[in-house]
Amino acid sequence: MIPAWRHLPRTLRLEMSSPRIPKKCPSLSRAFRTSVTKLGLHTKPRMPPCDFTPERYQSLAYNRVLEIHRQHLSPVLASYFPEPLLLHQGHMEWLFDYEGNRYLDFFSGIFTVSVGHCHPKVNAAAQQQLGRLWHTSVVFFHPLLHEYAEKLAALLPEPLKVIFFTNSGSEANDLAMLMARAHSKSTDIISFRGAYHGCSSHTLGLSNLKPLKMPISTGMGCQSTMCPDVFRGPWGGSHCRDSPVQTVRKCSCAPDCCQAKDQYIEQFKDTLNTCMAKSIAGFFAEPIQGVNGCVQYPKGFLKEAFGLVRELGGLCIADEVQTGFGRLGSHFWGFQTHGVLPDIVTMAKGIGNGFPMAAVVTTPEIAKSLAQSLYHFNTFGGNPVACAIGSAVLEVIKEENLQENSQEVGTHMLLKFAELRDEFEIVGDVRGKGLMIGIEMVKDKVSRQPLPYEEVNQIHEDCKHMGLIIGRGGLFFQTFRIAPPMCITKPEADFAVEVFRSALIQHMERRAK
Repeated sequence: MIPAWRHLPRTLRLEMSSPRIPKKCPSLSRAFRTSVTKLGLHTKPRMPPCDFTPERYQSLAYNRVLEIHRQHLSPVLASYFPEPLLLHQGHMEWLFDYEGNRYLDFFSGIFTVSVGHCHPKVNAAAQQQLGRLWHTSVVFFHPLLHEYAEKLAALLPEPLKVIFFTNSGSEANDLAMLMARAHSKSTDIISFRGAYHGCSSHTLGLSNLKPLKMPISTGMGCQSTMCPDVFRGPWGGSHCRDSPVQTVRKCSCAPDCCQAKDQYIEQFKDTLNTCMAKSIAGFFAEPIQGVNGCVQYPKGFLKEAFGLVRELGGLCIADEVQTGFGRLGSHFWGFQTHGVLPDIVTMAKGIGNGFPMAAVVTTPEIAKSLAQSLYHFNTFGGNPVACAIGSAVLEVIKEENLQENSQEVGTHMLLKFAELRDEFEIVGDVRGKGLMIGIEMVKDKVSRQPLPYEEVNQIHEDCKHMGLIIGRGGLFFQTFRIAPPMCITKPEADFAVEVFRSALIQHMERRAK
């Protein structure tokens, strides 16, 4: 569905004072076009049109940006591509770089832009509040906080009705750890290998990826357990996942039975019985693992695991930082797709469409346990601007049927990507729900060994040259992550699939040489 406002004259929707680039929606600069021309006729999908003209870039020169970054910003190598993208402006599902090149954004700033870059309604809400009141702190009330809290609470099932606002997913998960320990009077917390729950000193203990592990102690009291990955793990079959696309691994299970789930539950029990105390504080789980490459668990696994955790006095925490707010299509929250009711839900990223905000939602009983344990507050959590933006995001999701769009366009795209898996030996797995998709690259489907890092880099770079931005993830950085803003259309999804197919063809041609 395309909202009515997108058909309005641009002058009625957006006011800008800076000079314009003369042509509408530039797609490729000369150098950019040259790099694509070399690909061959079969590798030049036509970019869908857009009705937006970006401002002319008038800031730092590209080389100066690189110099400042090298001298004054974090030395951790985080940017994609040998020549990092210098982005200048965004509009809905589109991004524009400093040269005016247009890109279809299928990563959303790491699963963060939910309703579209600079969505007019969200922009208007932010601008209005910026002119009225920025900050109060928690010791004073403002009506937007209460209005937004009521809206957000209405979207969660009973008894998840008490909200603590923070500023990031790491902060939210850090607070959820504190809540679980305060309520349970225990310390041990369990999470999956391959999980990402944040990069604070405490949440690093929950994040089980090698680049996030330090030689010094972090995240005391945290224990990892096997990730029930039905593609890369020891067990998996053709009926395991809650997805339109299953693995290529075969099994003898009936459609309503999953032996892989039972095997992974035995591993989970083994961790509880050998590595944890007699009582535990909690269990953190992403409904679908994000950074690990959109890994899905066997159907029924989380429900059984939640029961085992609660038998030991632990709380069950759903990390909805990447899965929440309708991205999965079939449900508003990822935990609902597993048929479970968590004790605590954490959320960030899509909650603010790119504005730094997050939340922890729990029960009155658990909230009371925290309040009795310490005087907790957050200076910027729930500030007026954040609440105005968060409220506008919820309204847009509902008014523009973005959850339904995620289901329809996401399923369409998943099935298209699955066709590429059948066509190319190096596409090992396609998985996901709605607009959260993982494409795992392998040397071959039999060994399932990850495609070498350099080869994945080349495919990634080729997609960028054709105007498509996608993400990366997985234990070996071998999985492409697809998570566009929820406003995308089927023609844009088709373009993304064609670009990816063209990049795969290029790669196979390079191999042949």
